Amino acid sequence: MSFFDSLNISASGLTAERLQMDVTAENLANAQSTNNGNPYKPQAVELQAIGSGNTFQSQLSSALGGQTQPAGGVEVAGIVSENVPPQLVYDPGNPQANAQGYVKEPNIQPVTEMTNLISESNAYQADVTAMNTSKQMYSETLGILK
Repeated sequence: MSFFDSLNISASGLTAERLQMDVTAENLANAQSTNNGNPYKPQAVELQAIGSGNTFQSQLSSALGGQTQPAGGVEVAGIVSENVPPQLVYDPGNPQANAQGYVKEPNIQPVTEMTNLISESNAYQADVTAMNTSKQMYSETLGILK
């Protein structure tokens, strides 16, 4: 591992978590959005590890063998629409209601989305803490070398 790999790994996590929080906030904002009977489809972020073979065992083996491997991290593989059926809400006065008086609304559970948002926020804070710890270690290392 190079000197700044820990900062790069933390930065990749910050980027990924920020996008996840944005998508979750968009889902919450559109929880009741319909467009001429076509409800908003909730979105989800797919993440993937950067590099292959970035397990602890492979890193340890390469470090003991003097070999270097690319640093790990995470990247966004894509944003996908979740395949959930819309929920039907009885509202005969709504202009978008069907003949039976039901309106198709997005099947977004605010409690689940808020739980996801809290989890993503905690992961973001953990990445910030890891980055700050790395910066502090680098600073103290440079202080020792003076």
